[in-house]
Amino acid sequence: MTAPVLFIGGMDSSGGAGLLRDTATAHDLQVSYRVAVTAVTAQSDGKVTAIHPVPPDIVAAQIAIAAQDAIGAVKIGMLGNRAIVEAIAGSLPNAPVVLDPVLASSSGHALLDPDGRAAMLELLLPRTSLLTPNLPEFGILARALGHDPAAEEERVIETLFARGCGAVLVKGGHTAQSASSDDRLYHPDGRMNTFTAPRFPVKLRGTGCQLASGIAASLSRGTSLEQAVSHAKMNLTERFAKIAVQA
Repeated sequence: MTAPVLFIGGMDSSGGAGLLRDTATAHDLQVSYRVAVTAVTAQSDGKVTAIHPVPPDIVAAQIAIAAQDAIGAVKIGMLGNRAIVEAIAGSLPNAPVVLDPVLASSSGHALLDPDGRAAMLELLLPRTSLLTPNLPEFGILARALGHDPAAEEERVIETLFARGCGAVLVKGGHTAQSASSDDRLYHPDGRMNTFTAPRFPVKLRGTGCQLASGIAASLSRGTSLEQAVSHAKMNLTERFAKIAVQA
C-alpha cells in the first residue's frame, strides 16, 4: 500500500486552492493523505478578507501526529510567517518534499511576509526535493537572492541549488501571449526537461496547488521526478480541457 502524502498549507474558504485543492487532487489520484493546517483564510476568487495563522506549536503537533506512520511524500503550500516556517522545518518527516512557494493569493494579497520568505529559503530549501515557483514567485525569489529574474534565470537556478534545493520546476503558465504553457524542470547535474501543454481560454485558481500535490502524490508511489511532473501536468491539462468545453 502506498504511504500517504502529507499536505501542509492553508485552508481556502472558497475551496479553489490550498489544502482543499490538495486533498481533491489526492482523492482523484486514489492516494491517501494527511494534513497540517498552517492558516485559515477567508477568500474568494477576487479577494482575501481575513487570515488567521495557526499557532506554530499546533502546526508542529499536527505534523507529528500525521507522521506517526510512514509518509510517502510531503507537499508544502502556504506558510504565513517565520515562526510557522521554523515549526515546519523542525517537524518534517523523512520523505521527498515538494515546496510550492505560495507568496501571494491570485488576487494579489501577500500570504508570506519577507521574514517568512527568508526563513523559507534558509530552513526549508535545503530539505526541498522540488521547488515549484510560477513566474511571479520565481521573480520574487530571484530578487531576494540578488538576481534579475528576467535576465538571469539559470544563475537563479544555480543559486537555489547552491542553497541545497534538489530540483526546480519553473512554471510558465503566466507567460503573456503564449499559445502554450511550458514548464522547465532543472536538475542539479545541468539537465533541463520541458513540459508543454496547450493554453486554454479559461482561468482557474489552485492550479499550482494541484500540480504540486499531483507531483507529491506520484512521488509517494516511488515514481521518478520526471514522470511525476509529466503525470501531474497531464492531469492539470485534462482539467483545463474539461472546463474549457463547459465554458
